[in-house]
Amino acid sequence: MKLLRNWLPCRTCRIRSPGQEDQLHVLVRDNNVEQALRVLKKKMQREGVFREMKQRRSYEKPSERKTREKSEAIRRARKLARKQAIREGLLPAPPKKKPFERKPPLPEIKARPE
Repeated sequence: MKLLRNWLPCRTCRIRSPGQEDQLHVLVRDNNVEQALRVLKKKMQREGVFREMKQRRSYEKPSERKTREKSEAIRRARKLARKQAIREGLLPAPPKKKPFERKPPLPEIKARPE
């Protein structure tokens, strides 16, 4: 119930009622709920639901909100400019990450016969 209390509409908050376009759909295949939960978490992360929930835990003054949004916009613009410069060859591309290599499993230890 604690989570729902933060989502109740009030006069000062701009909370939209969930519409059809705001809903997330996840298919559960072969009763594999763990995989469906992982997919749901990833979708929620991409949509920014967790970030918004963290922000709404406490009141944010309008001046703080403006400065935060301004800094986020500057960060996005810099990121776009950096990617554009990399595409045009003005900046070197960042080094590629090496694929994750799994270590071979440890050999099984057999119990001593007694």
